[in-house]
Amino acid sequence: MSESVTTQAERFAELLDQFGAGWMAGDAKRMAAVFAEDGLFVPDPFGGEVRGRHAVEAYWRDVPMNQSEIAFRVGEVFTVGPWFAAEFRCTFRRRRTGEPVDLRGALFCETTDGDITEMRMYHHRVVREVEDFG
Repeated sequence: MSESVTTQAERFAELLDQFGAGWMAGDAKRMAAVFAEDGLFVPDPFGGEVRGRHAVEAYWRDVPMNQSEIAFRVGEVFTVGPWFAAEFRCTFRRRRTGEPVDLRGALFCETTDGDITEMRMYHHRVVREVEDFG
């Protein structure tokens, strides 16, 4: 593998690490910072689109009120040019009900100049009946 591909994969992994760290901290501004100013976020393949860094930040702003005990993990990052994809897992507890939730899915992203210009999130959500997220 060439060094430029490795460097690119590492940079894309850093973007996902920052996004995930923001999610775990309930820091919507940190999550939105990985996006280009006019970046597109598609949180659900059957839902609407969120366009622009400020709109992405607004979308995630309520995380601290709705989720606790958040853990975000990402798998290997696969790259092709300015595009990358990775599997992810995010577990959290719903603040209102205490239910543990386990999200597993994939992120598909396009970048320009080191920022995410498009992120599509596909996931399956399971509300667990057990305390252990495993």
